[in-house]
Amino acid sequence: MSEQPTPLPDDFRPWLAERGQDAYALVWVAEGSEPAGFEGTEAPRAGESGIARAGADLTRIALQDVTHGRAETLRRWLQLDDGARHLAILTIESGVLREHTPGELAAELMHGPTSDEARLTEQLASWFYRRNAEAQQGLELGWIAAAAAWTCHMRALTSYPPPSVLTPSLERAGELDEPTADLVVTTGLRIVELIDRLELPYRTRTELIEDWHAVESLTADVPALAPMANWLLDQIALRDAHAQQLRAVLEPDLTDYLRDRRVDGAPLGTAPVLDEARAAHLAQARETVRAYTAAAHSGRESEARQLLDTFPIPARDLSTSGPAAAWRENSATAADAVEDLAAQRAATAAEDSTDYFADPELLHAATSYLAAREGQLHLMHDALGRLAFPAPAPRDLPEALAPIAAAQTQRRAIEAFGTLERAAEALDGQINYQLQQPIPAHRRATTGTESNLLNRALDALEHTRAASVPFDEEDIRARLQEAMARPTAPATAGPAAPTGHDEAHAQALAASPAAPGVDR
Repeated sequence: MSEQPTPLPDDFRPWLAERGQDAYALVWVAEGSEPAGFEGTEAPRAGESGIARAGADLTRIALQDVTHGRAETLRRWLQLDDGARHLAILTIESGVLREHTPGELAAELMHGPTSDEARLTEQLASWFYRRNAEAQQGLELGWIAAAAAWTCHMRALTSYPPPSVLTPSLERAGELDEPTADLVVTTGLRIVELIDRLELPYRTRTELIEDWHAVESLTADVPALAPMANWLLDQIALRDAHAQQLRAVLEPDLTDYLRDRRVDGAPLGTAPVLDEARAAHLAQARETVRAYTAAAHSGRESEARQLLDTFPIPARDLSTSGPAAAWRENSATAADAVEDLAAQRAATAAEDSTDYFADPELLHAATSYLAAREGQLHLMHDALGRLAFPAPAPRDLPEALAPIAAAQTQRRAIEAFGTLERAAEALDGQINYQLQQPIPAHRRATTGTESNLLNRALDALEHTRAASVPFDEEDIRARLQEAMARPTAPATAGPAAPTGHDEAHAQALAASPAAPGVDR
């Protein structure tokens, strides 16, 4: 068995299946890409990383061990779990990747015909004591973190540590007393209630905020709770109009990727992977929206306002500009984006939209998002249309205004994407995405045209970037040094001799009537 994480094979599922029917993979799961949309994301399961869900990015995992049998797997998990990273347990069943919690394995072993209850209890007690001893908070808060870790990972066995586990753990710590035992049990029951609430269909924003504060305080010592904390933040953001407006401004256009994933109403098994550039932009948008939401609901209003002021909402145009119309006529993705936006707007106003009408805050936030997103899409399409279909200068335009008119393309691209470099990244990423193989059947007829159009816009953007004057730090430093080296007038020098202009100005003042409030 390896003691250091190792890279995984390119095709992990068949590789793990070859290890045998009772093979388990212990893998470290790093933070990484998440589902593209806030809406409709499934609540995280306690104790799971979600790496086995459809569409998960398997590049986030690093193999630690391959074990055989439940007993060996649970023993190694209890030894390796460090409370700082998420250690997932994976198997292959009928070609499908499945994630297990340690509690599942412990329950099967405890109730199995050949169970060694004493040995298993000792292993669990040792792990539970370590979770308290290594908790960052220490003292009494360490037991709270340990109890949360137990409930998160071992809930399939029991909701909180049974006396056979709790008593030896407290004895080892020298804290065997009733108040500490009650604290552990109470914490376990509270976390169970919180996990159960995640499955409720309707939650108010106030309830979600309370749950988020409870989970957030434990994530430092229980990393398995981090997905739950992030999911709660996303649910709060869905009910916050300002958070949704910020999201509308920052999220890249993923229309092509989202359409590929939901063709025929189900994710495609061979759908291309989202390109690296837009995936990075999406992650940045999600992190920023979460940062705003956390600040807004933690008493840090000035930080929240600063984020909103940094990324202002685009003005909503009442009519489509010529460049935007030209881009939408030629780009299938742009036309789909407009169509999807209209469909989302219709869904929010539908009579059977019980989700929104049961929660007025959710409806208001969704409406705010759609209005801001419409303005953002117009900025994007207008900028891309100006790049791909540059219009000649108007016939009667004064010559002095020609460079100003040309600069509007650069200004629009910056408004839409933030910087010219970010715009180039988004275009380059979308081009790479369009050309991934295999190309889904529903867009084989449009991919060639779409990629050519994107390349034309990218070429024009590169030309615009090259034509703009770069910020030359060395030139500015040289000019500053030159200015500082110039001789200054002697300190004893008297006032400069009056010039002819000064004398004429003085005579004009003497001849003019007195100004109000001035005593001549």
